[in-house]
Amino acid sequence: MEKTSQEQPNYNTDNWGIAIGIRRGDIPYAVEEDEVYDVLPLLKFENEYIFINGMEGGVHLWQQGEHQINAYTRFRFVDIPKELQNQSQAQAFDFGLQYKFNHGPWEADVALLSDSYKRGYVYSRTKYHWQQGDWKLTPYAEFQWKSDDFNQYYYGLEQYDVGGGIQVNAGLEAQYHLISNLYLLGQFGVGRLEDNVSNLPTIDNAYQYESFLGVAFFPEPNKQHYHSTPLSDDNDEFLRLSHGWATPSNLNEILSWNTRSDRYNNQMSSLFYGTRLTKTLFTLPIELYFTPGVVWHHSSAVQNDLAEGVVAIKAFYTFELGPRFRLGVAEGVSYVSSLTYIEGSEIEEKGYTPSKLLNYLDFSFDVNMGDLLDNSNLHNMWLGYAIHHRSGIFETSSAFGRIKGGSNYQTVYVQWHF
Repeated sequence: MEKTSQEQPNYNTDNWGIAIGIRRGDIPYAVEEDEVYDVLPLLKFENEYIFINGMEGGVHLWQQGEHQINAYTRFRFVDIPKELQNQSQAQAFDFGLQYKFNHGPWEADVALLSDSYKRGYVYSRTKYHWQQGDWKLTPYAEFQWKSDDFNQYYYGLEQYDVGGGIQVNAGLEAQYHLISNLYLLGQFGVGRLEDNVSNLPTIDNAYQYESFLGVAFFPEPNKQHYHSTPLSDDNDEFLRLSHGWATPSNLNEILSWNTRSDRYNNQMSSLFYGTRLTKTLFTLPIELYFTPGVVWHHSSAVQNDLAEGVVAIKAFYTFELGPRFRLGVAEGVSYVSSLTYIEGSEIEEKGYTPSKLLNYLDFSFDVNMGDLLDNSNLHNMWLGYAIHHRSGIFETSSAFGRIKGGSNYQTVYVQWHF
């Protein structure tokens, strides 16, 4: 239908998505290598409570019209040679408060942030969203007001006194709709370090270029989109309660039915919530759910109790062989309060510095209990088996500490849809 003059375009229709791509960054330091690459899995989701957009996210503390205040976090890249990234662990999520303003195609925000050692900075950004046909282009400008101790640590490397200053970045984000739910993503940006930083002996380039190229699954244009308030009469939410056992076997061994037992019998229990994003993907009966979860790793002879948090998007494909069966796979991120034994022993053996943040995968197979037992009261209950997997994606990502390896748990679960 053709727009009338009174209709306003919606510039924020992609309120869920999952993507993967490669980021390239210039190395500003006085080293032989000029560039570094990262593989980045990205999630996108927003409702009235939280938002996740790639390498940033937060919790809505207050919203009124075009204004909002959020508890906010964003990932700060430190572009150094990749062989140094595991040991340094300098790149991380910083936390703070954000004010955000949206007006039509315009978006602006300002955030007060600090790293885990209270080295602070102010981050400000302005974007303009432009849409035409299958294209979405978003030019942006960023400013970072960095404190003295922030610059001294990250650029002076604690060897030189460096004052605070303002770094300027600008660039363009691009999104192209290929077909159905498949999109291409691209980004190119350039940053200018302030003079007191670029003149340091530790720095050999005042300008930093970065780029990103990837593919994504987003809502199909002109189709019904996810609503932040689920429809209660459509059973599009779920709770999943599971219990699992650690295994030193890698993912390939588990999938080939060649699994070893953990001699210390380390175990975990988890609770996941899910809200459905779409009933179809590529016109196929593949449901997508946004699914955060909490995991409790029980104490054993070799570890104390510890907690894990997960955020993921999961796909389910349902088929019938008499009863209904489902195959599921999830992609997301996982953070542990401290390292589990099963993961720490492998990391130590390979000589890595551990990372609490890792990529998360979940593979599952379940059966509908109502169909299996011919009981309509159990129509919304599924009984299944799943693999709970954390890993660093084979050293390809600084976001996960340039680690090869991780941990696996085999779990059984009950999932109830409502």
